[in-house]
Amino acid sequence: MIIKSFELEKLRSLKLNIHLIYGNNEGIKQDIINNFYIKSFNGEILKYEEQEILNNKENFISTLLTKSLFEESKLIIISRGTDKLKEFVEEILERDEIDAKIIIKSLNLEKKSKLRNLCEKEKKVICTPVYEDDNRALNTVINNFLSNQKINLSQEMKNILIERSNGDRINLKNELVKLKNLSISKKKLSTDDVLKLSNLTENYSVFELSDNYLAKNSRRVSNILNENHYSSEDCMLIIRTILNKSKRLLKIRTEMDNNSNIDQIISSFKPPIFWKEKDIVKKQAQSWSTNEVKEIIFKINELEALVKRNTVNSMVFVSNFVSNY
Repeated sequence: MIIKSFELEKLRSLKLNIHLIYGNNEGIKQDIINNFYIKSFNGEILKYEEQEILNNKENFISTLLTKSLFEESKLIIISRGTDKLKEFVEEILERDEIDAKIIIKSLNLEKKSKLRNLCEKEKKVICTPVYEDDNRALNTVINNFLSNQKINLSQEMKNILIERSNGDRINLKNELVKLKNLSISKKKLSTDDVLKLSNLTENYSVFELSDNYLAKNSRRVSNILNENHYSSEDCMLIIRTILNKSKRLLKIRTEMDNNSNIDQIISSFKPPIFWKEKDIVKKQAQSWSTNEVKEIIFKINELEALVKRNTVNSMVFVSNFVSNY
Protein backbone atom coordinates (compact mmCIF):
# COMPACT_ATOMS: atom_id res chain seq x y z
CA MET A 1 0.00 0.00 0.00
CA ILE A 2 1.52 3.30 -1.09
CA ILE A 3 1.22 6.25 1.31
CA LYS A 4 2.97 9.27 -0.17
CA SER A 5 4.82 11.84 1.95
CA PHE A 6 1.96 14.36 1.69
CA GLU A 7 -0.55 11.73 2.92
CA LEU A 8 1.26 10.82 6.13
CA GLU A 9 -1.64 11.78 8.40
CA LYS A 10 -3.25 8.52 7.21
CA LEU A 11 -0.63 6.67 9.26
CA ARG A 12 -2.38 7.71 12.49
CA SER A 13 -5.45 5.62 11.63
CA LEU A 14 -3.64 2.62 10.13
CA LYS A 15 -2.73 -0.33 12.38
CA LEU A 16 -0.22 -1.97 10.05
CA ASN A 17 3.07 -3.31 11.38
CA ILE A 18 5.51 -2.96 8.48
CA HIS A 19 6.53 0.31 6.83
CA LEU A 20 9.07 0.59 4.00
CA ILE A 21 10.46 4.11 3.53
CA TYR A 22 12.75 4.40 0.52
CA GLY A 23 14.55 7.23 -1.24
CA ASN A 24 17.52 9.53 -0.71
CA ASN A 25 15.86 12.09 1.57
CA GLU A 26 17.13 11.07 5.00
CA GLY A 27 15.55 14.13 6.59
CA ILE A 28 11.99 13.15 5.66
CA LYS A 29 12.67 9.55 6.72
CA GLN A 30 13.73 10.74 10.14
CA ASP A 31 10.74 13.09 10.40
CA ILE A 32 8.34 10.23 9.58
CA ILE A 33 9.93 7.91 12.13
CA ASN A 34 10.08 10.57 14.86
CA ASN A 35 6.64 12.11 14.34
CA PHE A 36 4.53 9.05 13.53
CA TYR A 37 6.28 6.29 15.48
CA ILE A 38 8.78 7.28 18.17
CA LYS A 39 6.84 10.30 19.45
CA SER A 40 3.87 8.22 20.64
CA PHE A 41 5.73 4.99 21.37
CA ASN A 42 6.40 3.78 24.92
CA GLY A 43 8.05 0.43 24.30
CA GLU A 44 11.50 -0.77 23.33
CA ILE A 45 13.17 0.72 20.24
CA LEU A 46 15.64 -1.61 18.49
CA LYS A 47 17.87 -0.59 15.57
CA TYR A 48 19.52 -3.02 13.15
CA GLU A 49 21.41 -3.03 9.89
CA GLU A 50 19.98 -5.27 7.18
CA GLN A 51 22.90 -7.68 7.40
CA GLU A 52 22.30 -8.25 11.11
CA ILE A 53 18.78 -9.42 10.32
CA LEU A 54 19.86 -11.64 7.42
CA ASN A 55 22.66 -13.27 9.42
CA ASN A 56 20.27 -14.36 12.15
CA LYS A 57 16.84 -14.30 10.50
CA GLU A 58 15.29 -17.40 12.09
CA ASN A 59 16.29 -16.47 15.63
CA PHE A 60 15.12 -12.92 15.06
CA ILE A 61 11.65 -14.04 13.93
CA SER A 62 11.49 -16.54 16.78
CA THR A 63 12.19 -13.75 19.26
CA LEU A 64 9.30 -11.73 17.84
CA LEU A 65 6.97 -14.71 18.25
CA THR A 66 7.80 -15.41 21.92
CA LYS A 67 6.35 -12.42 23.70
CA SER A 68 5.60 -12.48 27.43
CA LEU A 69 2.76 -10.61 29.14
CA PHE A 70 5.22 -8.28 30.83
CA GLU A 71 7.39 -7.53 27.81
CA GLU A 72 7.28 -4.09 26.24
CA SER A 73 6.09 -3.54 22.68
CA LYS A 74 8.89 -3.29 20.13
CA LEU A 75 9.65 -0.75 17.44
CA ILE A 76 12.27 -2.21 15.10
CA ILE A 77 14.12 0.06 12.68
CA ILE A 78 16.15 -1.66 9.94
CA SER A 79 18.59 0.49 7.98
CA ARG A 80 20.04 0.05 4.47
CA GLY A 81 17.28 -2.30 3.35
CA THR A 82 17.58 -3.96 -0.07
CA ASP A 83 15.78 -6.66 -2.05
CA LYS A 84 17.46 -9.22 0.23
CA LEU A 85 14.78 -8.41 2.81
CA LYS A 86 11.90 -9.50 0.57
CA GLU A 87 11.74 -13.06 1.98
CA PHE A 88 12.02 -11.71 5.53
CA VAL A 89 9.00 -9.42 4.96
CA GLU A 90 7.03 -12.30 3.42
CA GLU A 91 7.73 -14.48 6.46
CA ILE A 92 6.63 -11.73 8.82
CA LEU A 93 3.39 -11.29 6.87
CA GLU A 94 2.61 -14.99 7.27
CA ARG A 95 2.80 -14.65 11.07
CA ASP A 96 -0.22 -12.74 12.33
CA GLU A 97 0.87 -13.24 15.94
CA ILE A 98 3.89 -10.91 15.66
CA ASP A 99 3.25 -7.80 17.74
CA ALA A 100 5.95 -5.33 16.69
CA LYS A 101 6.27 -2.31 14.43
CA ILE A 102 8.95 -2.82 11.79
CA ILE A 103 10.32 0.10 9.78
CA ILE A 104 12.66 -0.58 6.86
CA LYS A 105 14.75 2.33 5.61
CA SER A 106 16.15 2.00 2.10
CA LEU A 107 17.95 4.19 -0.37
CA ASN A 108 16.33 4.71 -3.74
CA LEU A 109 14.69 1.50 -5.01
CA GLU A 110 14.11 1.10 -8.73
CA LYS A 111 10.69 0.19 -10.13
CA LYS A 112 11.86 -3.38 -10.71
CA SER A 113 12.90 -3.77 -7.06
CA LYS A 114 11.32 -6.90 -5.57
CA LEU A 115 11.09 -5.38 -2.10
CA ARG A 116 9.45 -2.22 -3.40
CA ASN A 117 6.95 -4.16 -5.55
CA LEU A 118 5.99 -6.40 -2.64
CA CYS A 119 5.42 -3.47 -0.28
CA GLU A 120 3.50 -1.42 -2.84
CA LYS A 121 1.08 -4.25 -3.67
CA GLU A 122 0.69 -5.82 -0.23
CA LYS A 123 -2.27 -4.31 1.68
CA LYS A 124 -0.70 -5.17 5.04
CA VAL A 125 2.43 -3.09 4.36
CA ILE A 126 2.92 0.67 4.08
CA CYS A 127 5.30 1.90 1.38
CA THR A 128 6.42 5.54 1.27
CA PRO A 129 8.81 7.03 -1.31
CA VAL A 130 10.69 10.13 -0.13
CA TYR A 131 12.14 12.40 -2.77
CA GLU A 132 14.52 15.32 -2.51
CA ASP A 133 13.10 18.41 -0.87
CA ASP A 134 12.41 21.23 -3.28
CA ASN A 135 12.69 24.88 -2.26
CA ARG A 136 8.98 25.08 -1.45
CA ALA A 137 9.23 22.15 0.99
CA LEU A 138 12.33 23.61 2.64
CA ASN A 139 10.64 26.99 2.93
CA THR A 140 7.73 25.28 4.72
CA VAL A 141 10.18 23.68 7.17
CA ILE A 142 11.65 27.13 7.89
CA ASN A 143 8.27 28.82 8.33
CA ASN A 144 6.99 26.12 10.70
CA PHE A 145 10.13 26.36 12.81
CA LEU A 146 10.11 30.16 12.91
CA SER A 147 6.41 30.21 13.80
CA ASN A 148 6.92 27.81 16.70
CA GLN A 149 9.94 29.71 18.00
CA LYS A 150 8.44 33.18 17.32
CA ILE A 151 11.46 34.27 15.27
CA ASN A 152 11.28 36.63 12.29
CA LEU A 153 13.52 36.28 9.23
CA SER A 154 13.31 38.07 5.91
CA GLN A 155 12.77 36.05 2.74
CA GLU A 156 16.35 36.85 1.73
CA MET A 157 17.61 35.20 4.93
CA LYS A 158 15.39 32.18 4.28
CA ASN A 159 16.78 31.88 0.76
CA ILE A 160 20.33 31.89 2.11
CA LEU A 161 19.45 29.07 4.52
CA ILE A 162 17.82 27.06 1.73
CA GLU A 163 20.82 27.53 -0.54
CA ARG A 164 23.31 26.55 2.14
CA SER A 165 21.28 23.50 3.20
CA ASN A 166 21.98 21.73 -0.13
CA GLY A 167 18.42 20.41 -0.37
CA ASP A 168 18.75 18.54 2.93
CA ARG A 169 16.29 19.34 5.71
CA ILE A 170 18.66 17.87 8.30
CA ASN A 171 21.26 20.51 7.41
CA LEU A 172 18.52 23.13 7.39
CA LYS A 173 17.26 22.19 10.85
CA ASN A 174 20.81 22.35 12.22
CA GLU A 175 21.05 25.91 10.88
CA LEU A 176 17.70 26.86 12.38
CA VAL A 177 18.66 25.54 15.83
CA LYS A 178 21.78 27.72 15.78
CA LEU A 179 19.72 30.75 14.85
CA LYS A 180 17.30 29.91 17.64
CA ASN A 181 20.17 29.85 20.14
CA LEU A 182 21.45 33.17 18.86
CA SER A 183 17.97 34.72 19.07
CA ILE A 184 17.96 34.17 22.85
CA SER A 185 20.59 36.89 23.25
CA LYS A 186 19.81 38.89 20.11
CA LYS A 187 16.22 39.81 19.40
CA LYS A 188 16.65 40.97 15.80
CA LEU A 189 18.71 38.73 13.52
CA SER A 190 20.46 40.19 10.49
CA THR A 191 21.54 38.80 7.12
CA ASP A 192 25.14 38.85 8.37
CA ASP A 193 24.12 36.68 11.32
CA VAL A 194 22.65 34.11 8.96
CA LEU A 195 25.71 34.20 6.69
CA LYS A 196 28.17 33.83 9.56
CA LEU A 197 26.29 30.98 11.21
CA SER A 198 25.66 29.06 8.01
CA ASN A 199 29.30 29.43 7.01
CA LEU A 200 30.32 27.83 10.30
CA THR A 201 27.99 24.84 9.99
CA GLU A 202 29.75 23.38 6.97
CA ASN A 203 33.24 23.66 5.53
CA TYR A 204 32.74 26.73 3.32
CA SER A 205 35.39 25.46 0.90
CA VAL A 206 32.81 22.89 -0.25
CA PHE A 207 30.58 25.68 -1.59
CA GLU A 208 33.56 27.47 -3.07
CA LEU A 209 34.77 24.24 -4.71
CA SER A 210 31.33 23.61 -6.22
CA ASP A 211 30.97 27.14 -7.55
CA ASN A 212 34.44 27.18 -9.10
CA TYR A 213 33.99 23.75 -10.65
CA LEU A 214 30.82 24.92 -12.40
CA ALA A 215 32.53 28.17 -13.40
CA LYS A 216 35.40 26.11 -14.90
CA ASN A 217 37.97 27.88 -12.72
CA SER A 218 40.35 24.91 -12.87
CA ARG A 219 43.23 26.69 -11.12
CA ARG A 220 41.05 27.68 -8.17
CA VAL A 221 39.57 24.16 -8.00
CA SER A 222 43.10 22.73 -7.82
CA ASN A 223 44.06 25.17 -5.04
CA ILE A 224 40.97 24.33 -2.97
CA LEU A 225 41.67 20.61 -3.27
CA ASN A 226 45.27 21.13 -2.17
CA GLU A 227 44.34 23.42 0.75
CA ASN A 228 41.73 21.11 2.30
CA HIS A 229 41.70 17.59 3.68
CA TYR A 230 38.26 16.24 2.91
CA SER A 231 36.77 13.19 4.66
CA SER A 232 34.47 10.60 3.09
CA GLU A 233 31.52 12.48 4.65
CA ASP A 234 32.75 15.67 2.98
CA CYS A 235 32.76 13.86 -0.36
CA MET A 236 29.03 13.26 -0.17
CA LEU A 237 28.51 16.91 0.76
CA ILE A 238 30.59 17.99 -2.25
CA ILE A 239 28.60 15.72 -4.56
CA ARG A 240 25.21 16.89 -3.25
CA THR A 241 26.29 20.54 -3.41
CA ILE A 242 27.46 20.28 -7.02
CA LEU A 243 24.29 18.38 -7.91
CA ASN A 244 21.97 21.00 -6.41
CA LYS A 245 23.88 23.87 -8.00
CA SER A 246 23.87 22.00 -11.32
CA LYS A 247 20.09 21.66 -11.16
CA ARG A 248 19.79 25.40 -10.60
CA LEU A 249 22.19 25.98 -13.49
CA LEU A 250 20.09 23.74 -15.74
CA LYS A 251 17.01 25.88 -15.04
CA ILE A 252 18.97 29.02 -15.89
CA ARG A 253 20.41 27.50 -19.08
CA THR A 254 16.94 26.30 -20.16
CA GLU A 255 15.61 29.85 -19.77
CA MET A 256 18.61 31.20 -21.70
CA ASP A 257 17.64 29.02 -24.66
CA ASN A 258 14.53 31.21 -24.97
CA ASN A 259 15.90 34.49 -23.62
CA SER A 260 19.48 35.60 -24.29
CA ASN A 261 19.45 38.29 -21.58
CA ILE A 262 21.33 36.41 -18.87
CA ASP A 263 21.35 39.34 -16.43
CA GLN A 264 17.57 39.54 -16.56
CA ILE A 265 17.23 35.78 -16.06
CA ILE A 266 19.51 35.78 -13.01
CA SER A 267 17.85 38.86 -11.49
CA SER A 268 14.36 37.39 -11.80
CA PHE A 269 15.30 33.81 -10.89
CA LYS A 270 13.22 32.10 -8.20
CA PRO A 271 14.25 31.51 -5.47
CA PRO A 272 16.34 34.71 -5.75
CA ILE A 273 20.10 34.30 -6.18
CA PHE A 274 22.04 36.08 -3.42
CA TRP A 275 23.77 39.19 -4.83
CA LYS A 276 27.26 37.94 -3.89
CA GLU A 277 26.72 34.86 -6.07
CA LYS A 278 25.39 36.55 -9.20
CA ASP A 279 28.74 37.04 -10.94
CA ILE A 280 29.91 33.48 -10.55
CA VAL A 281 26.45 32.10 -11.47
CA LYS A 282 26.62 34.21 -14.63
CA LYS A 283 30.04 32.75 -15.46
CA GLN A 284 28.70 29.24 -14.84
CA ALA A 285 25.79 29.82 -17.22
CA GLN A 286 28.18 31.09 -19.90
CA SER A 287 30.53 28.13 -19.47
CA TRP A 288 28.14 25.30 -20.34
CA SER A 289 25.43 24.48 -22.84
CA THR A 290 22.07 23.12 -21.68
CA ASN A 291 22.93 19.61 -22.89
CA GLU A 292 26.32 19.76 -21.17
CA VAL A 293 24.64 20.60 -17.84
CA LYS A 294 22.29 17.63 -18.30
CA GLU A 295 25.35 15.45 -18.86
CA ILE A 296 26.96 16.81 -15.67
CA ILE A 297 23.88 15.88 -13.65
CA PHE A 298 23.90 12.38 -15.11
CA LYS A 299 27.61 11.95 -14.29
CA ILE A 300 27.16 13.30 -10.75
CA ASN A 301 24.47 10.68 -10.09
CA GLU A 302 26.88 8.01 -11.34
CA LEU A 303 29.62 9.44 -9.12
CA GLU A 304 27.36 9.34 -6.07
CA ALA A 305 26.56 5.67 -6.67
CA LEU A 306 30.28 4.91 -7.10
CA VAL A 307 31.25 6.71 -3.88
CA LYS A 308 28.55 4.89 -1.89
CA ARG A 309 29.94 1.57 -3.10
CA ASN A 310 33.55 2.47 -2.33
CA THR A 311 33.93 5.00 0.49
CA VAL A 312 37.65 4.21 0.95
CA ASN A 313 38.51 5.80 -2.40
CA SER A 314 35.73 8.40 -2.34
CA MET A 315 38.03 11.43 -2.36
CA VAL A 316 40.02 10.03 -5.29
CA PHE A 317 36.81 9.71 -7.31
CA VAL A 318 35.61 13.21 -6.37
CA SER A 319 39.00 14.83 -7.06
CA ASN A 320 39.21 13.19 -10.47
CA PHE A 321 35.68 14.33 -11.26
CA VAL A 322 36.13 18.02 -10.38
CA SER A 323 39.60 18.19 -11.94
CA ASN A 324 38.49 16.98 -15.38
CA TYR A 325 35.95 18.63 -17.63
